[in-house]
Amino acid sequence: MTSATRPRTRGRALTGALATLGLSLGMVMTTGASSAQAATWPTPNGSQGVSSTIAVSGTKDYAMKRLYGTGDLGSGGQDEDQGPILELADGAVLKNVVLGAPAADGIHCKGSCTLQNVWWEDVGEDAATFKGKSSGSVYTVSGGGAKEASDKVFQFNGAGTLNVSNFAVKNFGTFVRSCGNCSTQYKRTINLNTIEVNWKGSRLAGINTNYGDSATLRNITIIGDSSKKIVPCQKYIGNNTGKEPSSNGSGPDGTHCKYASSDITYR
Repeated sequence: MTSATRPRTRGRALTGALATLGLSLGMVMTTGASSAQAATWPTPNGSQGVSSTIAVSGTKDYAMKRLYGTGDLGSGGQDEDQGPILELADGAVLKNVVLGAPAADGIHCKGSCTLQNVWWEDVGEDAATFKGKSSGSVYTVSGGGAKEASDKVFQFNGAGTLNVSNFAVKNFGTFVRSCGNCSTQYKRTINLNTIEVNWKGSRLAGINTNYGDSATLRNITIIGDSSKKIVPCQKYIGNNTGKEPSSNGSGPDGTHCKYASSDITYR
């Protein structure tokens, strides 16, 4: 909801997607969260087409199965009104799953949730959207990776705190975006720790200073961006009218963008 979207080409072969991430079939991870500093791409354990959103409550472990959209979830576009492949109830835990293409609007969390070792081969509209309404909501993304996100990877529409750790991302617009123009706005807290960022990309975190948002960055490794074009933390003035938010500077300030040069390594 924060920026204009554009159509994209879908249906890449898995081997091509692996090559895009700089990986090979010999660099395989099976289960368990992998450190983003040595990111490898998992070999899915079978595939399952999903034509309507799957509701998840409690704990669901897919044992590295690939899910991909079909029917109404299979357009492969960037429409803002697509449904998700998976919708997690408050408190749900999702483990060990690969979202293939098309991925529709990925995963929605209706409240606090945990995404453990979740991989997106080709991000659709967004990889995951966090929608809890309580300031105490906590969304945890641990392990996994995402690539080919022409717009956003993680869309933070709700309230609370989003923690992302041990995650790899490549070819993206914005890694985490606090919604800039949702009809209901909240204060949002973002914590990024141990993230492997592969060029190309535009922004790691986008936050709204006027709603009291903050983004803390620790142990960030940016690969292939010798010109330092990726903005670690972009500030905006958000609104609740649906208009595109205006930018409000970037860089560390100790209040909204919390990091030091030592928190980011370029290689």
